[in-house]
Amino acid sequence: MTPLRIIFAGTAQFVVPALLALLASEHQVVAVYTPPDRPAGRGLKVTASVIKQVAERYQLPLYQPASLADEEAQSTLRALQADVMVVAVYGLLIPQVVLTMPRFGCINIHPSLLPRWRGAAPIPRCLAAGDSVTGVTIMQLDAGWDTGDILLQETYPLTGSETSQDLYDALAPLSANLLLKTLTALQEGTLHPIPQDGREAIYAEKLAKAEAELDWQQPAFILERYVRAFNPWPVVYSHWQNQVIRIWRAQALADVKTNELPGTVVAANKKGIDIAAGDGSILRVLCLQVPGSKPMSAADFLHARGRILTQEAVNKEIWGCAESAV
Repeated sequence: MTPLRIIFAGTAQFVVPALLALLASEHQVVAVYTPPDRPAGRGLKVTASVIKQVAERYQLPLYQPASLADEEAQSTLRALQADVMVVAVYGLLIPQVVLTMPRFGCINIHPSLLPRWRGAAPIPRCLAAGDSVTGVTIMQLDAGWDTGDILLQETYPLTGSETSQDLYDALAPLSANLLLKTLTALQEGTLHPIPQDGREAIYAEKLAKAEAELDWQQPAFILERYVRAFNPWPVVYSHWQNQVIRIWRAQALADVKTNELPGTVVAANKKGIDIAAGDGSILRVLCLQVPGSKPMSAADFLHARGRILTQEAVNKEIWGCAESAV
């Protein structure tokens, strides 16, 4: 079979394995598209995307138009005479005229089992919802928001212990392999696109920092989901002694109940800090971060403050509002 001429459009670390898989394949990556360099980090230093860094490392033709709606950008893209354009976490709108330029159009890597979790944040949203399975979809891009026909899908069972970072790391190589399978099927003409059922669609809205504050009225198993879903960003938080405490890891305790009010510390020891949650449940904080410090275990947090590791030493401490005091 004749190798495909491919344009790759992406930005994030998640899609680096897909680009590397293309470079190791028989296909030819004729161009890489990524948005213009943008300020990032605390210092707002202008930084190249990881996809740009890979493109430069492999000396690939690189384009960074601010928009693909520009006629000059479209003329440049058309001149590449690509067979297919692979779009993965690109960040820019793909106009209809561009969608039909390549011979096989534009295909997209999406880290969910569409039509479930269309949108910007499918990985954290599926964890926050307590899904038992997720996966990767390769779809044909159309003018809608993740509404195109499904080309191939692969499922990934969830254990209930993954953070978003864990799931990103697991789905990235899975998506790369599925992309190669899709391209082979394109060459062979064996794909059978499946229209999405819009009635089953659920949207994964972009995460907001305001969502990250824990509501201790919620049951512990719900709070644990959010701790995992919001790791590594924006990281859930609560308040203790007028400090914002970020919680990186936590565990809902099974078959353990308390009569204390939600937000009350009921125990603190080397195993963790146990805090009352909704329905009498308990969330054990395992790893946390105070302002000006790196994440630390709950035991180190207590030790650093010279705390006695007994319930009597911590009982009635309240988490959850900035005015709380011991």
